[in-house]
Amino acid sequence: MSTKDFVEKDYYKVLGVPKDATEAEIKKAYRKLAREFHPDANKGDAKAEERFKEISEANDILGDPKRRKEYDDARALFGNGGFRAPGAGGPGGTFNFDLGDLFGGAPGGQAGGFGGGLGDVFGGLFNRGAGPGTRTQPRRGQDIESEVTLSFTEAVDGATVPLRMSSSAACKACSGTGDKNGTPRVCPTCVGTGQVSRGGSGSFSLTDPCVDCKGRGLIAQDPCDVCKGSGRARSSRTMQVRIPAGVSDGQRIRLRGKGAPGERGGPAGDLYVVVHVDAHPVFGRKGDNLTVTVPVSFTEAALGGEIRVPTLGGPPVTLKLPAGTPAGRTMRARGKGAVRKDGTRGDLLVTVEVAVPGELGDKAREALEAYREATADEDPRAELFQAAKGA
Repeated sequence: MSTKDFVEKDYYKVLGVPKDATEAEIKKAYRKLAREFHPDANKGDAKAEERFKEISEANDILGDPKRRKEYDDARALFGNGGFRAPGAGGPGGTFNFDLGDLFGGAPGGQAGGFGGGLGDVFGGLFNRGAGPGTRTQPRRGQDIESEVTLSFTEAVDGATVPLRMSSSAACKACSGTGDKNGTPRVCPTCVGTGQVSRGGSGSFSLTDPCVDCKGRGLIAQDPCDVCKGSGRARSSRTMQVRIPAGVSDGQRIRLRGKGAPGERGGPAGDLYVVVHVDAHPVFGRKGDNLTVTVPVSFTEAALGGEIRVPTLGGPPVTLKLPAGTPAGRTMRARGKGAVRKDGTRGDLLVTVEVAVPGELGDKAREALEAYREATADEDPRAELFQAAKGA
């Protein structure tokens, strides 16, 4: 990316977020767009692939707080085509000149009339050094995002799953050289540095990637048919990824160094895995705790007793049900929940539901009729009406 591109591209517009968007809003927007335009979901669609690259580039900048600040600072300095310096050019402090003059140079070797570029000033900002002797820097690999769907049990206990990923990597056909015979020549324009210096011979200079070799420092004598001389090609691979125990639905896991390979000795990018969890027919989840609803009979709820409760992947537990337990009461089976980050387990929250039989035998009906007669003077709704009158 050239310095001019860095300043002029509106990455906020690319992701569709405002300039004051939070880190979470940026991640959410990126994940949504990445899923929509991912090459695996748009096979053969060159426009979708180009859009995916643009989205990934925007996320690389805005998703990193340090790089986002550098980008915002650069945009603030240059504004709408003018370089802003305190106290310069009137009340607004702005030199009114075209960015094309600044970055493209002016006749006579002068850049925008300043006698040199601004590479020394913004060298750190654009991750480049200044001057003709600067060597091409290693480039970090691209971050990759993938998705995986786990069963409820796998999410609680953890699982190792295969993931197929597609990313840019060194072309296998030419071993990353870009040349069919593996013998590229040194670029005569940048003399192998991958960068060219613009501006005068003063203390200011500006370096940009060489347009002839596209920043590689090498030019293929006989371009590779696969990568067309770029040295990079689309690569697909399947790797086994360990999903830690206790992940929740929608959680985004970062695996450092598992993304696309770097260039020129640079580190690999990161892999982000968005986890989806299928529902369980019996158990639910609240944070580190599992939940289950257990039916009990009227007599168990009224007289109390012991009830057996199923656990996820383990033997049942026995809980003591106090006499007079109302429907909806929740009890706790400690240590029978999901795995926490420290290796301990949450609890199993057991909610009691009084089961009403659909049909009654003769003896059961007689017993209930006798119970109704014995409790005829009791009105369970008396307090309800009393409260309603007093309200």
